Amino acid sequence: MAEQGMTFTDFYAGTTVCAPSRSVLMTGYHMGHTSVRGNADKTIQTLLPEDFTVAELLQDAGYSTALIGKWGLGDEGNTGLPNDQGFDYFFGYLNQVHAHNHYPDFLWRNTEKVVLPNKVEPSPFPYMSFHGGVAKHENRRVYASDLFYQESLEFIDGQGDNPFFLFLSLTSPHANNESEKVDWAHGMEVPSYGQYADLDWPEPAKGYAAMVSHIDDGVGKILSKLIEQGIDENTIVIFTSDNGPHEEGGNDPYFFNSSGPFSGTKRALTDGGIRVPMIAWSPTRIAANSSTNHIAYFGDFMATAAQIAGVSAPEGLDSISFLPTLEGQTEHQKLHEMLYFEFYEMGGIQAVRYGDYKAIRSPFHTGDLALYNVVDDPKESQDISDAYPDIVEHIEQFMASAHEPSPKWKPSAGAAGRD
Repeated sequence: MAEQGMTFTDFYAGTTVCAPSRSVLMTGYHMGHTSVRGNADKTIQTLLPEDFTVAELLQDAGYSTALIGKWGLGDEGNTGLPNDQGFDYFFGYLNQVHAHNHYPDFLWRNTEKVVLPNKVEPSPFPYMSFHGGVAKHENRRVYASDLFYQESLEFIDGQGDNPFFLFLSLTSPHANNESEKVDWAHGMEVPSYGQYADLDWPEPAKGYAAMVSHIDDGVGKILSKLIEQGIDENTIVIFTSDNGPHEEGGNDPYFFNSSGPFSGTKRALTDGGIRVPMIAWSPTRIAANSSTNHIAYFGDFMATAAQIAGVSAPEGLDSISFLPTLEGQTEHQKLHEMLYFEFYEMGGIQAVRYGDYKAIRSPFHTGDLALYNVVDDPKESQDISDAYPDIVEHIEQFMASAHEPSPKWKPSAGAAGRD
């Protein structure tokens, strides 16, 4: 995809864990405004009826909309179910903890359970509001990601000449966190280690590598399907991630240097936790082997999708279309003054990207603000706040205005579901 499309070098997720990051993606609001701001009990980890998603925007514009894979923004009994939030078709996991398990005993098709032949051993204790589990090797029959790729191909096949929006929300390479509660499995669950089986690597590293190769294979099949259908020249494919690399399920993110030149991993607001891969592919609209340092984030997808579809995005969003950048019209590209991030675990953390600068503050509102030049110092190792008091003051003012308090979301001391 990178050789045939455009790579974004300065692209950010919505935040550093899955559900709130996806809330930013779906709503076009950053973490100071979006409805779901953390991983939590399903009574609050849900989109609301008044939320307007990118799926609803495209549905209203005449697109057929599908979500295949992991949701995490609504569950049984609340208001965030995919079919109520703009998706004509849904197949996958509702609950993010359920989505830890790559060999589940059921998935959802719209609002109906689809029973699978896997046999799951319940974990010794629940993870927040869901009691997950792990399948023993002899009881692993169907790998969920295989179903997601197959469902995606079938959805594309069924669209004909109709415009469509497919949100393929992969669970790989996420770990099955419930594996940490048993002594007979690691969390990097794959059907086979494949080409990595005989390497002198730790078992979880083989699993992680096989997961990534499985993604390569599956995404390749989707691109091939678009070409086969003759719609590749009128389709834009975007590949990205909802947070940085993880240390769960036995995975060691440093084994493969998964954070690259950045510091931190999932649950950090240093760039290792939130600056993510982003590749955009479209043979006729996006120049091959191109790259951009345009600073963008998940929340910009709403305005971008609206511009692609030729409709207006809602007013007042934290969203700027990056379509001009995709099409090489950088002279028309609008810019954010700052990108804003929050994380409600680890005591509460705020972060801002401001041009070449990055600021981090913990705890919320009261902690000292550290400032880094992430162009010269991508590891955010040298705090330069004392040298730039005017920039610090400007960022602090922006942080104060960007955060809209919510009675549902309060910082916690530890990691949600893990402490």
